[in-house]
Amino acid sequence: MESKNMQPADIDLTGEFSVFSPSLQQTAMSSGAEQQMMQIYLRVRPFSKEELSANEDQDCVVIDDGQTVTLNAPKGSATRKSSEKGIGLSIHKFSFSKVFGPQTTQGELFEDAVRSQVFDFLEGENALIFSYGVTNAGKTFTIQGTPKHPGILPRVLDAVFSYIGGLQYHGMDLKPYLMNGAQFLDPDQVKQERTAKMTVLASVKEECDHQRLSGSSEPSIFSDITLSSSSSSNNLAEAGGDQFALWVAFFEIYNECVYDLLQPSQSKKRSPLRVCDDGAGNAYVKDLKWINIQNLSEANKLLQFGNKNRSAAATKINQSSSRSHSIFTMKLLKIDRQTVERISEFSLCDLAGSERCNKAKTFGERLKEAGNINNSLLILGKCISALRSSQADRTKVAYIPFRESKLTKLFQAFFCGKGRAAMIVNINQCASTYDETLHIMKFSAVAKQVVQVIPDKPAESSVPCLVGRDGKPLMKNGVLEGYPSEDELFEEEDEADMSLLPQNDKDLLNIIENLRTKFLAERRKNLVQEMEIRKEMGDAMLQQLLESEELRIREAEELKESYAEKLENTFEMYKDAIKDHAYQSAMSNLEDNYVPLDAFTAEQEKAEALRCKVSELEDLLSSIQRGVSPVLRVDQWSQTEPLPDAGEMDDRIKRLCQENSALEKMCEDNKQLILYLEKRLVDLNQTLQHVQDDFLEKSDDVEALRKTVDEQSKSMGEILCQNAEKDKEIASLKAEIEKLSQKSPVQLKTKTRRGLLANIKEVVSSPRRGPSSNSLVKPPRTPKY
Repeated sequence: MESKNMQPADIDLTGEFSVFSPSLQQTAMSSGAEQQMMQIYLRVRPFSKEELSANEDQDCVVIDDGQTVTLNAPKGSATRKSSEKGIGLSIHKFSFSKVFGPQTTQGELFEDAVRSQVFDFLEGENALIFSYGVTNAGKTFTIQGTPKHPGILPRVLDAVFSYIGGLQYHGMDLKPYLMNGAQFLDPDQVKQERTAKMTVLASVKEECDHQRLSGSSEPSIFSDITLSSSSSSNNLAEAGGDQFALWVAFFEIYNECVYDLLQPSQSKKRSPLRVCDDGAGNAYVKDLKWINIQNLSEANKLLQFGNKNRSAAATKINQSSSRSHSIFTMKLLKIDRQTVERISEFSLCDLAGSERCNKAKTFGERLKEAGNINNSLLILGKCISALRSSQADRTKVAYIPFRESKLTKLFQAFFCGKGRAAMIVNINQCASTYDETLHIMKFSAVAKQVVQVIPDKPAESSVPCLVGRDGKPLMKNGVLEGYPSEDELFEEEDEADMSLLPQNDKDLLNIIENLRTKFLAERRKNLVQEMEIRKEMGDAMLQQLLESEELRIREAEELKESYAEKLENTFEMYKDAIKDHAYQSAMSNLEDNYVPLDAFTAEQEKAEALRCKVSELEDLLSSIQRGVSPVLRVDQWSQTEPLPDAGEMDDRIKRLCQENSALEKMCEDNKQLILYLEKRLVDLNQTLQHVQDDFLEKSDDVEALRKTVDEQSKSMGEILCQNAEKDKEIASLKAEIEKLSQKSPVQLKTKTRRGLLANIKEVVSSPRRGPSSNSLVKPPRTPKY
């Protein structure tokens, strides 16, 4: 399967994608904070029977050792075609923190990749693990697994419960709040939390005890955890007073909308949640349901409940493809005598797989879902690349687009030093998805170069903030946490005031006098400035009113003309339509039932003759039935026609009856046609009457609108006159102020100043109380037709 243009097998791209630059290493070593590369693990999914039968096994993925993988481009792939043209390479090598082959079990993956982060989580640090890869690569199996082969998430839960053991806090009155806070709940709120929890658990059927990992044939996953020597002594102290409470949340990001998977759905349409900021740069999901769990059975039921609500659909590549990013978050509260000492967070994210629509055969709603999935993963790749670029070159300030996607916005804290993030890359070995797999591997190689910096924070800064049921900080010893006491504030104010007081009383009086003089001068200046501003605002408002009134008058005239024109056009259209309909109806009826006059007269004469013959034959038949000798009638018949025999007479009688019935039917149809035409004429007359009435109503509305415009024009004239009078009053007041300003400011009496202010307020407020202020009435809008 080798190609002529295939590159030698010893070509290694580790230096391009997986080796950290020396400058960045030197920077990481020089910093005092704890730094390490992001841990990237690779897991290779084994082939299925269908893939083997479809010849997907073409040695595309070769595991060199426990940290290196080689990718060989198969025939027909875009990478192979480009390499044959001399563009790019056909063999790529990548290195990872650890490579897990197809035979790796779930337990081995947990021990080698997740165990250390669970240890950090129990020690009070934040951790994030997310699975990344193409669709149908085994991401959901890695995170959640199956009842027989539990994944990372159930093993983490079992590890936590094995660690805290009998040190659980059962009060449920301390709940996580925002990013690193705790909320104290009252008894009513605790009752609500218990009810909500029981509602969710009751909706899930009881599962057998064999699903509990600690009760199965396999021993407890984390039962043999050993703490470091420095923390072994603290473990005994925790048994004496410290307790732990585990709260979990389960949500998904579907089509860039966040939905709570633990919220019982009352209807088919779910309500999306908002991603907000707590004011310290930390993103959180508002109104997300947090549930306190006490054992692994409750955790399994919550997982089952959330998976039922998760968005999934079938594509050509994967029959059960996840159409959303699901995030399961755990928060562990360490409590000591109703005090939360620390809060640690552990999030496991099952990212939806990237896919190509032409291969997955997605369309409609599936196509929209694939677009949103690929877009969020693209933004995640941009953030990783921007982090790597900014760390490689400290002189450049790179923009990291965390806020462009809800997924990266929620993960921002873990990438910015508030936790440790690790990625498990899932790939398959199929030749048909080689190009997508290569793209995933290149992204993981870039992510492996990101340096995670965990600053050494003092213990006091990491203590969570305790808030009450209303979300406000609670008080300790009468003082809010993080705020100075009243005594401290008073001491600071007293010190500041004593530093400003002069030593001599005379100097103090001079300062007071100077300040009073400056105050009066500034006040006088402000009054004049206020009057000028009010006048300018009044003139501007008046100008605006005039312009708006003129605009309304012009719009009313245009509206009136347009309505009149539309009414005339509508009336003419109705008249033409009625005429055309009447003419067409008459012509169609005339064409269907037209009979020439001569033919009609001949038919009438013929019908009359036939009617006479029918009557004579009826008389003859009746006489025969009565036994009367029909001699006279036979004689009479013989005078006109030869006497027919009995059979011929019966035929003629039947034929005449049929012709008679046909003529009667024709007469009845003609009568019905005449009645229909009369009814149609009555309807047309009624329609014309309605049109005439509508026209008269529109004319009345136009006349009323014209009267309203005239009244408003008169009121505007009155307003202009009043404005001129007010301008004269303002000018006189300004002259009076100038006269008063020439006098000494000390001689101004309080009564004079109050009188001046009262006059100014009366002048300013008088237009509002005047009767003319109510004359500006917004003209009613006439409805459009």
